[in-house]
This record gives sequence, C-alpha cells and structure tokens, in this order.
Amino acid sequence: MASTTFTFPVKGRVDVTTKQGVYIIFDPKSIVLHVGKTNRAKTGLNQRLQNHLTNHSSFSKSYLKGNGKILRTGYKFKYLEVPDARDRTILEALTIGMLCPAYVGTGEKK
Repeated sequence: MASTTFTFPVKGRVDVTTKQGVYIIFDPKSIVLHVGKTNRAKTGLNQRLQNHLTNHSSFSKSYLKGNGKILRTGYKFKYLEVPDARDRTILEALTIGMLCPAYVGTGEKK
C-alpha cells in the first residue's frame, strides 16, 4: 500500500514496468476494485494493466461490463514488482484477503 500511486493514462498505453508483479486498481474515490497479478504477460505489468483498458481481462469484461476505457477517467493503480511466481500468488491472495476488493476473479468461464 505504500508504493507509488499511478493514474491510468488518458490516452496511449500503460507504461510503468515490464517486470512481473502484483497490482491494485482503485476507483477515483480510492475504493479498491481489483487485485491482480501477472502470470504470463510478456511485457509484465504494462501488459496486464493494458489488458484491463482494452477489455482483455475478466475484470474489465465482468465488473466494468466491457467498458475498460472508463479506467482512463481518473482510476488509479499501485503495483509491486515480484519476480517469483509463487511469491506473486501468495501476495495476491494476501492482498485480496486484507483489502476485500469489489471484484475477485475466480478463473471460471461463464
């Protein structure tokens, strides 16, 4: 929670880091909406956060109702680079448990 807060870009691509990690997405009122991690993203956190903007995630498809571009209207995110896949999974689970985000992806297809 102490990491830097970023705002989704109004235009263009997310450009914070190509490293793997865990992230938190907040609405403009700083309510925690989603906690996620990178799994296979070739360009790490940049790619995963960009996926949310372009409706290539269950969060944007389900919770944002296919309107990922709304993230460009003052939504924020924080992230922590975590190179180890196991550590990312544990940190994501811990963060979800502590922050109780509005949306939690289950991995189930609807």
